[in-house]
Amino acid sequence: MSDRVVFACSCEGTVPLDAATIGSACGGRLETGVELCGREIERVRAALETGASVTVACGVQAPLFAEHAADFDAEARLSCSDIRENAGWSREGHAAGPKMAALLAMAGEAPSPPPIVTMESQGIVLVYGRDEVAVEAGRRLADHLDVTVLLTRPKEVAPPRRNEFPVLQGTIVGAKGHLGAFSLRIDDYALPSPASRQALIFGEARNGASSTCDLVLDLSGGIPLFPAHDLRSGYVRIDPRDPAAVEAALFKISHLVGTFEKSRFIGFHTELCAHSRSRITGCTRCLDVCPTGAITPAGEHVAIDPYVCAGCGSCASVCPTGAASYALPHADALMRQLRALMRAYHAAGGRNGVVLFHDEDHGTPLIQALARYGDGLPANVLPVSVNELTQIGPEAVAALFAYGAVGVNLLVRDRPKHDVETIRRLVALTDTVAQALGYGAEGGGAVVSLIETDDPDRLSAALAFGSRGTPAPVPAAFMPVGPKRNVLQFAFREMHVAAPAPVAVVPLDAGAPFGTLEIDVEGCTLCLSCVSACPTNALSDSQDRPLLAFEESLCVQCGLCAATCPENVITLKPQIDFEAWAEPRRIVKEEEPFHCVSCAKPFGTRSTIERVIAKLQDKHWMFAGAAGEERVRALMMCENCRVEVVMNTGLDPHAAPERPKPRTTEDYLRERETRGDPLG
Repeated sequence: MSDRVVFACSCEGTVPLDAATIGSACGGRLETGVELCGREIERVRAALETGASVTVACGVQAPLFAEHAADFDAEARLSCSDIRENAGWSREGHAAGPKMAALLAMAGEAPSPPPIVTMESQGIVLVYGRDEVAVEAGRRLADHLDVTVLLTRPKEVAPPRRNEFPVLQGTIVGAKGHLGAFSLRIDDYALPSPASRQALIFGEARNGASSTCDLVLDLSGGIPLFPAHDLRSGYVRIDPRDPAAVEAALFKISHLVGTFEKSRFIGFHTELCAHSRSRITGCTRCLDVCPTGAITPAGEHVAIDPYVCAGCGSCASVCPTGAASYALPHADALMRQLRALMRAYHAAGGRNGVVLFHDEDHGTPLIQALARYGDGLPANVLPVSVNELTQIGPEAVAALFAYGAVGVNLLVRDRPKHDVETIRRLVALTDTVAQALGYGAEGGGAVVSLIETDDPDRLSAALAFGSRGTPAPVPAAFMPVGPKRNVLQFAFREMHVAAPAPVAVVPLDAGAPFGTLEIDVEGCTLCLSCVSACPTNALSDSQDRPLLAFEESLCVQCGLCAATCPENVITLKPQIDFEAWAEPRRIVKEEEPFHCVSCAKPFGTRSTIERVIAKLQDKHWMFAGAAGEERVRALMMCENCRVEVVMNTGLDPHAAPERPKPRTTEDYLRERETRGDPLG
């Protein structure tokens, strides 16, 4: 229990409130009301005035409560949670007390706001089109913005009555940038003739022109200039044949002038990135899934452009090292919310809890429609709203099963705007692990599933008939803190400890971010090139002895070690070995060091030095005879002593035995003539 005040409203008696159940686990002092947004608003204001943290069980009137909180500079102390559509307005609303307590407890774990970046637009807009539609759009915007119209392959375009803005010819062949900082490459660039009469006549065209602008209005009807173009701030593309869409675009782009703030969705730590080492490419998971092209290679790591990033979170979800982490909220903040949710649900008497992840734009309207016009959510389905479904990582799902959930669902659009392959891989990975550890249902069926629908009734059916797994006999209560990779490792360990039927090893599909290395010990020469390439220190050596050690919990299956190994003795094997995760590290190969015959300093491995000597002694002219013995002895010295010996003794390269002369056709003919063989 904290000093937080929790207001639960029955919304004029339409929400059944079990005050005893809710108050036992909501994480604060419970006060109930009937109309907190109206005649009882002073109760909320009085609580805010005391300086206490306040949670109001209302989502619809959250803006109203925020206005009242601003009167006391208490915006940071206020949180709101919708228990009406998410719990109370349901056919099972009378049994939803534990869920209400859980949702209110989760609201008390409100994360801190993410960092922001700013973008500056001075209103310089390029209108890109093919005909008079683009020219008319430029005329409509000219009073508000600095307009340039660029026509690609124009046919007959009437000259403007007055040259209020430039009308040029050109085709955009390359584009980059964002709101306030677009850079365009233009071919077929030409200026109009001032003598154009019935139609615009353009002069001689040239390629390789460039242009910069703050905004781009694309009315060309062609291929978008950017991937995931609807997520590129400052770029507005619509069908020029749709007058209503054109009007909406003109209104939107005319207001994109000034300073704009944007969340920095992804926190990135270059030192953890496993993208590349020594010009050998390793992990490309984030590059493969980024829909906007905001991620680019930058040497041994990647770079994320926060101005282009749209915040889908796919990169953070698939990043195995934690180099990329989502900031809305941070991974550990989301985990603390899930912990509060499940602990409160069980403390209030809830059983067989199923978590439903959804986003605000798509999932919330479906849940509200189901509450208003259907049966509402079941009492054991706990909805969790996130910024983007693609931000959910395996650590969140693993933690939920450890905390006692019996199922996890992710709700996405029936026709998603962008690729949801990362979510599908997440579902497959976590369901495989959950089934292997005994969390599955007796009759089979997935316990981690993807619900793809835009229909509230189909959502209701999927939740009603979805598989329910086996809960953890003793749910975990760990507090997730620290970097993403640490949280991920700890969540899976706790999932294994709490499992109904734990196993030591869970095989995984190729591409999983966990696994071991199969190393041919006989073929390994302990050159340790794999150690220098490993970005996570899963492979390590020792300063005292020649050895190669491996720590499986740190391996992210990036493949850099296998690609770097000159002997090709390393093979990736995706799996989760919980026993290996509990070990600090294991010695893969260890050999006796070879001691310098001059100063006794250990260097190299005995087997390697002896193998080199065996290949050279009495088999190469430099290591043959009396002089060769001294050179063989130099091979048995450390780098310092060897240099000293070589410099003092010297080496005459002309002492090599004379090579046999090349044999020519004349030599063969002469030999045949000597033997008396016929010549033809």
